[in-house]
Amino acid sequence: MDGVGDIIFTGSEQEIREKLHELRCRFYNKRAEYIFLAQNVSIKFDREYLAENIKGFGYKESSHFLRNMGHSGYAILDKHVLRAMQEFGLIKEIPTMNKNKYLLLEKELREFSRELGIGMDELDFVLWSRKSGEILK
Repeated sequence: MDGVGDIIFTGSEQEIREKLHELRCRFYNKRAEYIFLAQNVSIKFDREYLAENIKGFGYKESSHFLRNMGHSGYAILDKHVLRAMQEFGLIKEIPTMNKNKYLLLEKELREFSRELGIGMDELDFVLWSRKSGEILK
């Protein structure tokens, strides 16, 4: 998210909360708490580690974090991408997500991206953008 600045590294929980609220970030209360708690955590750049050890991170959030840090090969399976996967017949219904289901759906998306000849990172972004109506950098 643009505009957050160094406050996420050095700010108090309240300062982070105020900044996230100012930037119109969804769930700014919980995210501020998680960011504040993570300030002194040594982060290992591994999705499994992040999902199991960072409060507030599941597979989607871990994938998003790793992609933002320059790592590729992780799908960000949010409601927009899942709806698009359903429209393309990759899934019959949008499931309740758990670790195994996330990894299975990510595998489905990876195979679909290979069939189309586009990287999975790019494909889930296109699917997200198509469903959300937004184009972000």
